[in-house]
Formats: sequence, structure tokens, C-alpha cells
Amino acid sequence: MKRYLSHKIISLLSLALVWLNSGIVKAQNNQFYNDAYQTIDNMLNDKQKYSFKDAVFSVENAYYQGKLDTVQLNNEIRFLTKFAKAIVANRDLNYKQSDKDKVSKYAAVYSIMCQTLPIAIKDTVIQYKPFNYDFNDVFGHNDITNLFVSKLLATKKGNCNSMPYLYKILVEELGETANLALAPNHVYIKHQIKSDGWYNTELTSGMFPQDSWLMASGYIHLDAIKNGVFMKALNDKESLALCLFDLAQAYNRSFPGNDGEFVLKTINRAIEIYPNFAKALILRAETHKQQFEKLMDKQNLSSTNPENIKKAQQDPKAKELMELMTEEYGHIYDIGFRQMPEEMYLDWLVSLKRERNKYENKKLMNNFTK
Repeated sequence: MKRYLSHKIISLLSLALVWLNSGIVKAQNNQFYNDAYQTIDNMLNDKQKYSFKDAVFSVENAYYQGKLDTVQLNNEIRFLTKFAKAIVANRDLNYKQSDKDKVSKYAAVYSIMCQTLPIAIKDTVIQYKPFNYDFNDVFGHNDITNLFVSKLLATKKGNCNSMPYLYKILVEELGETANLALAPNHVYIKHQIKSDGWYNTELTSGMFPQDSWLMASGYIHLDAIKNGVFMKALNDKESLALCLFDLAQAYNRSFPGNDGEFVLKTINRAIEIYPNFAKALILRAETHKQQFEKLMDKQNLSSTNPENIKKAQQDPKAKELMELMTEEYGHIYDIGFRQMPEEMYLDWLVSLKRERNKYENKKLMNNFTK
């Protein structure tokens, strides 16, 4: 009987190992994630026509394992694009510079994102409702799909990830360019126009804040501005680097405990395009840390014990990972990145409305009206 139980336990352990290994193989060879990576990489290599929309939806489709209804999403994008064109055709902005056509498109997309608008349908006037900021799970900790553009389109509620992404998509559908920009825990829009030069569009509050609001966070070091970590107008390829980060982050959610190979490939490509992309640099360092901890576990050593860490460094791979982590975390600090505590983020975000008179660019608000 004991021999029988022993054989049964060994068999169950063998099955568990097979199941675990098959899960790792499935993660490493997941076609949807590989396809999304290839789509973005092809755009970066100019082997495929650039489309921020296609890059974003390829990431979301990978997470949904091919079940994202891209036909419906594209129909919704087409509807909003036609709506924006109708606004441009029927509204004359209080803006007199030679780039008025471009600015009119920016203003139309801004209106769709942030303003209640009357729509005449035959003899009836209805009110179009704008998109709203969703204060629930703003970082996607509980559900990463809260960061998705598809969720924003389905619910009309989003956050500082999905809202600027949709704005950029709609502006590009109108044939213009929109620049994403980063602040601590935050994404917003930067535009350059003849009347004002560079200006900011903050979609979570529907305002045009001055740079002083961004600096008021207290977490934007001058070195971070100088090095393009924060407040830089990202070009299209740098925006694709953000999509690569999103892909790596989604992959970690789909396959927790993966060996880090796909994540590092994806993140290294993002960093190649945008070298001082802090979130990608952090994820790379964290991935190396996880790989180091797994090596420690294999040797039955606690990663919190300094003596054990010294022992682990006798392993060439462990030593290499330790040196990488030390260098990577040091570099993140050197380029000026400072982490804003999440509990402070929402207060900073809300401060824009609370202190509107202090931070709002009132001239732009006047330009973007009749």
C-alpha cells in the first residue's frame, strides 16, 4: 500500500511539473503576444504603415487572446471621426492664425472628449455626453483592462492612459499629429500651434493647464525634464514604445511567474526607441530582480538575507543579475526619475480643477470657442 501511494505521489508530482512546464512554454510561445510585438516592431522598422490605433488594439487583443471585437471598435472610431469632421465643418473657432485648420481639428477632438454638445437629429436636439474620468482602479491594479481604450469606448469612462490614447487616435484619423507626454504616473497631450507654441491638454479634467501645474506635483526633477523623462512631446515612434511597455505589462498579467524572456525582449525594444522611458527602465530592473529571486529560490536561499545574497553571487548568472540591477536602479535615479506615491496622485490630479484659476491657460479656452 505504501509503495502504491509513493508511486501515486511521484506520478502526481510528474504531472504537476509537466503542467507547469507546459504553462511556461505556452507563455513563451503565445502567438497573440508575439503577433502584437511583431506588429509594433514592423511599424518601428517602417515595414508596416504606422498606426497608433492598430498598435493599441494589437496590445489589447493580445491580452484578450484574439477575442477583442476590433470590427466594432473601428466602427466606433469611424463614428467619432465623422462627428469630429462635422464639428470642424460647422464651427468657426475664435482663432486667426494660418494653422486654423489644424487647430480646428484639435478643438473638435477636445470637444468630443470633454464637452457636452448639442446634436440635431431631424427636428430633435439631443445632448452628446463626453467621456469621464473613472476614479475606480486608476492604475489597473485589480483589472488591467481599466487602462484599455476598448473599455473607454464601451463605458465612456477612462483614465490618464486610455483617454490620451483615444485622443491621439482620433487626431490621427483626422490626418494630424498629437504628441503624448509623460508626468509622474500620468499621460497627457502636448500640441504646438502658432498662437501659443507648445501647450498642454489635460483630458482627465478637460483643461489646458500651464506647465506650472505639472511642476506642482513635486515629483518632476529638473534632470527628468532635461533628460526627456517627463514633459517631453513624444514622437510617433516613442509613442509606440509606450505600447510596447503596455504589451509587456499585459503579458505579465496573462502569465504571472513567466521567465521574463518575452518581457525583456519587449522592454529592451521600447528602451532602444525611447532610452529614458522611466516606466520601461523600472520594469526591466524589476524583471531582472524577479529572475534573481528565482535563482535564489532554486538554491533554497532567502533573498532578504545579506549573507545568502553573497553566497548566491558565486553563481555567475546571479552575479550578473545583481550587477545589472545595481546599474539599472542607479541609472533610473540619475536621469531624474522620482516615484510619486499613488495615494498622492489623485490629489494632484484633482488639484487642477480645485485651483483652476491658478493653472488654466485661459487664452486657449477662448481660442477653442466660437
